[in-house]
Amino acid sequence: MSGKYLIGAVFESVIKVVVVAAVAMFVFRVSVVAYDFGYRVFADKPVSSSEGRTITVGIAEDASIMDIARMLQERGLIEDEKLFVVQEFLSAYHNEILPGIYDLNTNMTAEQMLEVMSTPAENPEETPEETQGE
Repeated sequence: MSGKYLIGAVFESVIKVVVVAAVAMFVFRVSVVAYDFGYRVFADKPVSSSEGRTITVGIAEDASIMDIARMLQERGLIEDEKLFVVQEFLSAYHNEILPGIYDLNTNMTAEQMLEVMSTPAENPEETPEETQGE
C-alpha cells in the first residue's frame, strides 16, 4: 500500500505545482497587459509622428463615445478604440464632444482630438463685419 500512497502523493504534488505555475503565468500575463494598457492611457502618442494627414470626420448628434472611437479607429486617427474611450472618460473633455464636422490629423494625440471635438465650431456663414455691427 505504501507504493500506491507514494505514487498518489507524487502525482498530487505534481498537479499542485502545475496549477500554481499556471495561475502564476496567468497573473503575470494579465498584469503585463493591464500595465501596458494603463501606460498607453497616460503616455498618449499620435498615430503618426511626422506631418500626418488631415482627415475630416463628422460627429452625429446621437453618437456615443464608443461610436466615435470606432469611427476614429476605422479612419486611422487612433489605434485602439477602447483606449480612446478610457482616455475620454479620464479627460477634462468627458461628455463634452459636440456634434459637427471636424478636421483631425493623424499626428494629433487623443487629448488634442478631444479638445478639437469639444470646441464649438465657428459659424462659417458669419463674417467678422456682421459680428461687429451687433
